[in-house]
Amino acid sequence: MNLLFPNIAYASLDSFLTNVNNIIVNPLINLLFVLALAYFLYGIFEFMSNQENEEKKTAGKKHMIYGIIGLTVMMGVWTILNIILRTADIPQSEINPEQGTVNLRDYNPSIIP
Repeated sequence: MNLLFPNIAYASLDSFLTNVNNIIVNPLINLLFVLALAYFLYGIFEFMSNQENEEKKTAGKKHMIYGIIGLTVMMGVWTILNIILRTADIPQSEINPEQGTVNLRDYNPSIIP
């Protein structure tokens, strides 16, 4: 047992970002995207079904606007995440979300890019 030099697990930033993307961010973005779309569609339904009631029409308009804002935010998060992944030089052809695998190049700290 070596108390002065503990074993350390090293992980590259690429694999960390890919894991965070596949395990946490993508399912969360998908869920929030579906919720925003459902809220928008509810607003359309509320607006169309209550043509005689001005208060409910206004509430339907607000729901549609908030749904569009939610969809826009989710698209922005997805875009920013893809920019980060492309900046880290992780090609999309190496990521297989169906199998949950990522093929990355070998990490060699002695090579300076």
